[in-house]
Amino acid sequence: MKKEDKILITGGRGMVGKNLILKLRNLGFENLIFPSMKELDLRNREEVFQFFNQEKIDYVFHLAAKVGGIKSNMNNPVEYLRDNLLLNTNIIDACYKFKIKKLINLGSSCIYPKNCLQPMKEEDLLSGKLEPTNEGYALSKICSLKLCKYYNEQYGTNFISLMPPNMYGEYEKFDEEHSHVLAALLKRFHEAKINGDNYISVWGTGDVKREFLYVGDMVEGLIFSMDKLKVENLVNNCFLNCGSGEEISIKELAFKIKEIVGFEGEIKFDVNKPEGMVRKLLDSSRFNFLSFRHEINLEEGIKKTYEYFKKEF
Repeated sequence: MKKEDKILITGGRGMVGKNLILKLRNLGFENLIFPSMKELDLRNREEVFQFFNQEKIDYVFHLAAKVGGIKSNMNNPVEYLRDNLLLNTNIIDACYKFKIKKLINLGSSCIYPKNCLQPMKEEDLLSGKLEPTNEGYALSKICSLKLCKYYNEQYGTNFISLMPPNMYGEYEKFDEEHSHVLAALLKRFHEAKINGDNYISVWGTGDVKREFLYVGDMVEGLIFSMDKLKVENLVNNCFLNCGSGEEISIKELAFKIKEIVGFEGEIKFDVNKPEGMVRKLLDSSRFNFLSFRHEINLEEGIKKTYEYFKKEF
């Protein structure tokens, strides 16, 4: 990318998008566009194509998605599949039609089967049944990375898909319905501390394990991929995992957040609530081999995120 290139960031109002915009501006990129949903409904094909035709875009970071936690995914499977299918297809098709130089398409580790061997390798895609609690969202992400792959193979495009683990950090939403587990726990522990509660309840046994990546590291990975990655670097012209390699149980995470927040009450685990896959750890060795490494460890990242939360909320 050159400093004068026009760069579209979809999902620019989200956590990853806001951090990416700040980083690009700090690097001297000023020709950035990041329309809100009111300004551009990515689900509307005609709107998307008109926008691309008018703006003459050079590069695209496609970060937009309808996202949420387990409860929201379980209650709204239609929206998680339909809306994400529409917006992903419209953006990818537009990138081809209007000859975008390069597309970075952000996916999710939920694309992998529920009982996938750990750590999860790119070759494990579609090797088993998906986790039912977020199946709709996962299917939409699988379709997007496959569409990018097919465009690369059929039309010689430069569409790169990345699969991150759970992300967290500044500009997270911090609400029960839409935020993921780490942000939701931070908010709940903080509120319990302020309210003087004796305990908080955490969904599930706490034994399931998750991998987390600080949003600042994800942003570095996105820019690295736009500048350095080529289609031939991808597994089967399809995608690459880009995780931290740091795995932790939800129980350990809860106690770590409790300590950082300073909550003195008890943690109760509600074993009657769903908790998703038993483990979700990405094998990111191929991405690491290409000279990318994350820098912020989990404890440091949680502290940064908590400081942001206290300041903003």
